[in-house]
Amino acid sequence: MENSASGKIQREANSSIKNENIEIQEESRTSSGNENQNKQLVNDIETKLKMLEFIVPNECCIYKVPYHLRKWNEEAYTPHVISIGPYHHNKEKFRTTEKHKVIYFKHFMKRTERNLDDLVSTIRKMEDSIQCCYVETVQLKSDDFVEMIMFDAIFILELFLKSKLGGWPIDDPMIVENWLYGMVMHELLLLENQVPFFVIEELYHLALPSFSNSLSLIQLTFDLFKNLNIHEKAPNVKIQHFTDLLRFFELPNENELPTRPREVIFPKYSATQLHEAGVKFEVVSSKCVLDLNFNKGVLKIPLLDFQDSMEARVRNILALEQCDPRKPLYFTDFFLILDRLVNTTTDVDLLSEKGIVVKSHGDNNVVTFIINNLNRGIFRVDMNKNYCDLCKALNAFYELRWHRWKALLRYQYFSSPWRSASTIAAIILLVLTLIQTIFSIIK
Repeated sequence: MENSASGKIQREANSSIKNENIEIQEESRTSSGNENQNKQLVNDIETKLKMLEFIVPNECCIYKVPYHLRKWNEEAYTPHVISIGPYHHNKEKFRTTEKHKVIYFKHFMKRTERNLDDLVSTIRKMEDSIQCCYVETVQLKSDDFVEMIMFDAIFILELFLKSKLGGWPIDDPMIVENWLYGMVMHELLLLENQVPFFVIEELYHLALPSFSNSLSLIQLTFDLFKNLNIHEKAPNVKIQHFTDLLRFFELPNENELPTRPREVIFPKYSATQLHEAGVKFEVVSSKCVLDLNFNKGVLKIPLLDFQDSMEARVRNILALEQCDPRKPLYFTDFFLILDRLVNTTTDVDLLSEKGIVVKSHGDNNVVTFIINNLNRGIFRVDMNKNYCDLCKALNAFYELRWHRWKALLRYQYFSSPWRSASTIAAIILLVLTLIQTIFSIIK
């Protein structure tokens, strides 16, 4: 009996010791697992922090258009015939133009005395700087990235040289498919479809030194895009890419830009309302959007040529100003004001009549819709000071009753020669009747 009790006690003691050992081992494993897990997490966070050291914010200049802008017109930001840069690379729909790039690369190699190794080495040296220009992470291996940038940059160079010098081969894709050239030139201006300008420029100087010394790449670019509705500017500017160049065309020189106070003021009244209050509208010969001006009752507005590609061009510049904090919203200011001036097709009719709006499709509803939707999703905290003053002056002009009364008289009674003659005749008749009445009273 005693032996049995003793054995039972011994077994319980052994079991207790065993359980304690298991608990200690589990605690040890848990502690070790937590330490390993924490160490891995710490390493991951440190890696992310180190990656930031390689990103130079001032170099970031090629953006993906954010959803809150893109959703209003996906087509305006999306290339359909050619992909430039990594954002739309390797999509099935660009397979044909990827073959065109190889053909153009072969043509370009006949122009230069440089060999393939020189070109690859040049891009390889710039690889980190090029990667930094893309705000979105590039999901390509180093060799694939270098190859893509080289083919894209040289395609653009060869296209520009052919456009400038002529001599297109009869089997050139741009000749065989004559619609393709216009589409490609348009899509080279899309914000998501860019390579940094300094890459193209570096290859231009490397491969064609004698030609590049006599004609700068920026001048060559100016010459090719001069068919756009842009104002003349001296080609002595440093640009980031072609969308940036498009914005540069639309604005005055940097030292001529007005200040931007942290206030936002818009016209309270539409173009038709202002016109009825006596505001005159005139088209400005200048093509710079900052030449919008109001003085002595005359509102002067730069020409607005609503061709099929205009909306996409405007939207991409607006997106650039929204994405890049180094680009003040001078271009955006203009289209925000235009949106307030145009509320209905009647406003478009008025601006068309004054030669300010030119429509390629002839539909006022389309133009009104475009103007009223360009600024969806736009955020801002400041505004061009000259525009603030202009909007205050427009609002004050309309709110002065004498201007509305004077305009009412003019449009109601003197809007045409016949109406003017009738009004004058009525006034003369009224005066004669008054004189006759006075003589009758005197007698």
